Amino acid sequence: MSKHVIIPQKIYILVFVTLLMLTLVTVDVAFYDAGWLNLYIALTIATCKALLVLLYFMHVRYSPRLTWVVAGAGFFWFLIMIVFTLSDYLTREVLAKPGF
Repeated sequence: MSKHVIIPQKIYILVFVTLLMLTLVTVDVAFYDAGWLNLYIALTIATCKALLVLLYFMHVRYSPRLTWVVAGAGFFWFLIMIVFTLSDYLTREVLAKPGF
């Protein structure tokens, strides 16, 4: 069993403020028309927020290596789902053309 790691409250506050700032950036980016980049920007920000929550609030950063493997497998599965979603989203225009 691993030993208990005490994380300073300052770290939690910093991560919380960072999550709030990333949420504000997400809202701000939603009002700009970046064309096809909107989806990628939103997914990048969401992935950064998910990593912060995973590392600090779920205490994976200070966990044993087996926890890192399980969390990494979950994150890998998340990336697979993102790739499938993007492959569906990016091919909708091709399939919607009449005459095919």
